[in-house]
Amino acid sequence: MVFVTRRERFSAAHKLFREEWNDEQNFDVFGKCSYPNWHGHNYILYVTIKGELNPETGFVVNIKKLSEIIKEHVISKLDHRNLNIDVDFMKDTIASTENLAIAIWNVLEPIINLLGVHLHKIKIEETENNFVEYYGS
Repeated sequence: MVFVTRRERFSAAHKLFREEWNDEQNFDVFGKCSYPNWHGHNYILYVTIKGELNPETGFVVNIKKLSEIIKEHVISKLDHRNLNIDVDFMKDTIASTENLAIAIWNVLEPIINLLGVHLHKIKIEETENNFVEYYGS
């Protein structure tokens, strides 16, 4: 089994809050990430796939094809967008990095499976100090 990771980048705004909570309660739980005027990050997304080496190509997967899939189905929907408002696969979800990683997994897994490999991990760096890894359910 060989693991291959593709890195992509995107910038997006978000706010962490629950509509049914007042501002004080949101601030108590989410801190400054709940401020009403949003905030943004320059995210780094790592998509790791796993599979067997193809002896004809020397590849597990064509990395160019993998990049095209990620850009078409994920980056184009996230980059310079508001995660809370603009992104269809984040609708009705708290826009935490954890939920974002799960949502990206759900978008990519069935498409990547069509390539004859398996999605192994989604990693998202929100800041240089914070990142989330998701390995599926």
